Amino acid sequence: MELRTTNEVAGVGSPRTDLMSRARAGDGEAFRALTEPHRRELQVHCYRMLGSFQDAEDALQDTMLAAWRGLERFDGRASLRTWLYRIATNQCLDALRSARRRPAKQWNIPGIEPPEPTGYGEIHWLEPYPDALLDGAISVPLGPEARYEQTESISLAFVTALQILPPRQLAVLILRDVLGFHANEVADMLDTTVESVKSALKRGRAGMQRSLPVTEARARPAAANSLAEEAIVAKFVTAYESADIDALVALLTDDVFMSMPPIPLEYRGRDSVARFCAFIFGSAPTYELVPTRANGQPAFGVYRHTPTGIHGSGLFVLTLADGGIDAMTVFENTVLPVFGLPMELDGNGTRATGNARGPLCPRSDQPWG
Repeated sequence: MELRTTNEVAGVGSPRTDLMSRARAGDGEAFRALTEPHRRELQVHCYRMLGSFQDAEDALQDTMLAAWRGLERFDGRASLRTWLYRIATNQCLDALRSARRRPAKQWNIPGIEPPEPTGYGEIHWLEPYPDALLDGAISVPLGPEARYEQTESISLAFVTALQILPPRQLAVLILRDVLGFHANEVADMLDTTVESVKSALKRGRAGMQRSLPVTEARARPAAANSLAEEAIVAKFVTAYESADIDALVALLTDDVFMSMPPIPLEYRGRDSVARFCAFIFGSAPTYELVPTRANGQPAFGVYRHTPTGIHGSGLFVLTLADGGIDAMTVFENTVLPVFGLPMELDGNGTRATGNARGPLCPRSDQPWG
C-alpha cells in the first residue's frame, strides 16, 4: 500500500500548487498553464451571456486580465474554475449594463428593396459561434443542477432567447440550468443571497418558456452529421446553387423563420421566406456554398458570382426540425474569417483565396492572452 505524506494529501508541493505559486510571483507561463484548460468553456459562457462572438472575445480577454491582476485574491475556498466563472460572469454583466451593443443595420443596397417583412427583430447583435471552437468547451462535466443539454444550450434559438432576459436572470439561468452550479455557489459569484438566486431563476425560467414555447413539443432535429441531416443539407445546397426556388421551398417547414442580424428584418412562414429567397435569386442567380458548422448546426459560407469574381456575401446557419428546414439565419460576410473562410473564392470555387485567419483566436504575448 502506498503511503502519502500529509503535505501530499493537502496538495502542498503538487505541480498545481507550484504553478499557482509561480503565477502569483509573476510567471506568465504558469498562469497560462493554470487557466488554459478553462479558456474555451469560459469563451462559450461569455458568448451565451452576450450573444456575440466579438463581445465574448472581448469579455474573455477582460476576464483573463482581471484574473492575472487579482490572482493574490484567489483564496482557494472555491476551485479555480469556479473563481474564473465568477470573474467572467461579472465581466459580462458589466458589459450588459453598459449597453455595449452595436446598433441595428438598415438595408443598404441602393435601388433594391426586399419584400415586406413579417416582423422586426430585437436581437440584432447576434453572431454565430464556430463549432471548431466548441471542441472541449461543451463536453466538460456539469454540475448536478444542469437542466439543458450542452448542444441545445449553444443553438442560435437558445442563445437568442437568453438575450431577451434581464442581465441578472440571464446570468443565474446559465449558471444554474446550463452549467449546473449550486444556488449557494451562484449566490457567492454574484455577491447576493440564495433567495435572490432562486427568485431570479424562477423568473428566468418563465422568460425562457415564453421565448421557446414549442421546443419540447416539437420533434428533435436530426443528429449532427447524421445521414438524415446530410440528406437535407445536400438537397438545400443543390437547390440554392441552382436557384431552384420550388426545390428550396419544398425543404421548408410550414412555420419556417428567417432572420438576418444585424439587419432586423424577419420573415416567418413558408410563403414569406419563399418570397425573400426568390428576391435573392433574382438579384444574383449564381451562388456557391462552402460548408462549415456554427452553434452545433449546419452552416455555409455563401459566395456570389459577379463579373469581378466570386465574393463572399454572408453565412447561412440552418436549424433542422420535423424533417425539414425550420429556421435560416443569415449573417453578414464579416463573420466569414472567424470560420476560417475567405472573402473570395478562386475561379474553381473550391480553393480559398485571400486572408482567412481561421477559427482559432491568435495568441497574445501577454499571460492572459
